[in-house]
Amino acid sequence: MTLNAYGTPRDTISPDSRCSVCGMFVVKYDVWITQIIHQDDSLNCFDGVKDMMAYYFNPEKYGAIKKDDIKEIWVKDYYSLKWLNGREVFYVTGSDVNGPMGPEFIPFGNKAAAEAFLKDHHGDHIFTFDQITQMEVNAIRTGSKMKD
Repeated sequence: MTLNAYGTPRDTISPDSRCSVCGMFVVKYDVWITQIIHQDDSLNCFDGVKDMMAYYFNPEKYGAIKKDDIKEIWVKDYYSLKWLNGREVFYVTGSDVNGPMGPEFIPFGNKAAAEAFLKDHHGDHIFTFDQITQMEVNAIRTGSKMKD
């Protein structure tokens, strides 16, 4: 992945930044922070992929932005903590590793790392970005006792 072709994530997140879905302060969970950058360069931060995907599937519920206005999606590789294009990574679900609010989509930059993590941490599925559905997001959010 070439960062310049896609853009770059925001390096500095305000200590006052809250998850656009659940309202938690995101800086406390630096390992899990995800970002969505819109066409107008506005930024939404999240305390994990799960909330980012809830926003992605229904941004109008969380603000005035439309889904077509989403320009970039950024997640951190679980092992390296490097920013990656969220549309190009592999996500493991059902593992024994939880994010700040319970069950989470765990992101990896390559399939081999996702497969190794799935085996080592008893995961149940690997998804690409395009394979994740609203139903899967709801199932994981419900598993962590979050409201739709």
